[in-house]
Amino acid sequence: MLADPYPLFKRLRTEDPVHWDPFLHAWVVTRYSDVIRVLTDLSANRTFTPAQLGQYGLSALAPVAKVMLRQMLFMDPPVHTRLRALCSLAFTPARVERLRSHIQEVTDRLIASVAQSGRMDLIADFAAPLPAIITAEMLGVPTEDHKKLKDWSATFAMMLGNFQHNPDFVPRVVKTVEEMSQYFLRHIREYRAYPRQGLIHDLMTADVSGDYLSEEEVVANIIVTMVGGQETTTNLIGNGMLTLLRNPSVMEEMRTNRTLIPSAIEEMLRYESPSQHTARLAPQDLEIGGKHISKRQAIIAVLAAANRDPERFPDPDRVDIGRRDNRHVAFGWGPHFCFGAALARIEGQIAFATILHCLQDVVLEPQPITWRFNLGLRGLTALPIQFRYQEGGE
Repeated sequence: MLADPYPLFKRLRTEDPVHWDPFLHAWVVTRYSDVIRVLTDLSANRTFTPAQLGQYGLSALAPVAKVMLRQMLFMDPPVHTRLRALCSLAFTPARVERLRSHIQEVTDRLIASVAQSGRMDLIADFAAPLPAIITAEMLGVPTEDHKKLKDWSATFAMMLGNFQHNPDFVPRVVKTVEEMSQYFLRHIREYRAYPRQGLIHDLMTADVSGDYLSEEEVVANIIVTMVGGQETTTNLIGNGMLTLLRNPSVMEEMRTNRTLIPSAIEEMLRYESPSQHTARLAPQDLEIGGKHISKRQAIIAVLAAANRDPERFPDPDRVDIGRRDNRHVAFGWGPHFCFGAALARIEGQIAFATILHCLQDVVLEPQPITWRFNLGLRGLTALPIQFRYQEGGE
């Protein structure tokens, strides 16, 4: 499943597109049209309260639940609408576009740091630090903290992306949430004393019709924004580069016609979705795909399966960087569509334009490809490559 989940997704779509899984105790939905319906109409309010966790003997997770209950990712309108309106003020397309030249500077600096060696681990040396540095700068925290932010993000993402409860992992997750909360609370208090630019300040002062976020809401939604922004972009760059290395003619097409880069990024997002699935709850009894779903049952919408649905995308298992009408669901759909999508797209476009411009004869080093142990947020643990660096490009 970690190496190649797509044959299973195809089998589910073909044989049982609305599938009851007794182990997960959830419905698994894999067709594009059904996934769209789940994302549009069903409830995102699925986080257990500390009291509910206690009933299952999971009180140790209470500190995590307290944060997640305040995150817009797990809310429905009208509460979600309020939070999203305040948070998305910092991510308008025009505001993100103004970051383009700075993202290019960070990208150039990271590439230059490994250029003369002729090799790098694309994940550790480039795909992980790029969004972490940009995230630190957007938040308004010291950029030297970007490795700490990335480590926290990876730990929180492992909890978000996997189905099973792992008791051995609980102390690490709780410690991470506590460290993140204390870190951002400290910076919120610094911002009150010494105001300056940054997403933390934006969220503290964001005003929609006289409404402001509480301190706890600021912390919780900085955490989910930080995690989403870093993990999506790291995985987009890593997964996308592996896709190109496995499809060298496509890489060459992008290299010779760079006007294709924006559409190529969309195809990378569709073909190897960084976010593989998300979950919702049925707000009432309903029917999907001829199956009766009872109120409060969980439905897992498999975004990566929807993105390879042949009913929506012709020849879906082929990489087509000129694909038209490529309305994938890699960033979700409907009320919870990722408001950081514009930033991820710009980071991806700049990353691949720079790689294709400066790195020639790129090849994988001969060692096994290893995917992160995360079913929901698909990404590589490493991607060692060799190349010939050409200053100024071709």
